[in-house]
Amino acid sequence: MHKVDATVTAGWIGTGKVRAREDGDAVEIVIDGLTTQAKYYKPLVYEFMRKEWRGAKPSWGDHVVEIRMEHVGEPPWMDLDNLAKALLDSIKGYLFHDDAQVARLLVERREGERERILIRSYPRQA
Repeated sequence: MHKVDATVTAGWIGTGKVRAREDGDAVEIVIDGLTTQAKYYKPLVYEFMRKEWRGAKPSWGDHVVEIRMEHVGEPPWMDLDNLAKALLDSIKGYLFHDDAQVARLLVERREGERERILIRSYPRQA
């Protein structure tokens, strides 16, 4: 996964818990903070995409989605598959038309400098 530095504000849309930007063909989304409830993220990101996102429109074809949960200290007790499903549901219709277009999905948890979730989505190259 490419490194996303949320402290750099150039090109970022959003001022709340969710921010996003375009990086070439990719869209990067940063969600500040963590909770153990994966269902919390679906409405949070969906509302951001609905109200604030004015970037790339959904496209057809295969896509790659990379999701990284960064935690400080002990990792939160959360199933990554539930987190991935909530996040895919929230960006569906904004970055791609249907989550069946996701041909490659990487979901990982690791220690980081702050608690956050990073999403990177881009068309899969042939």
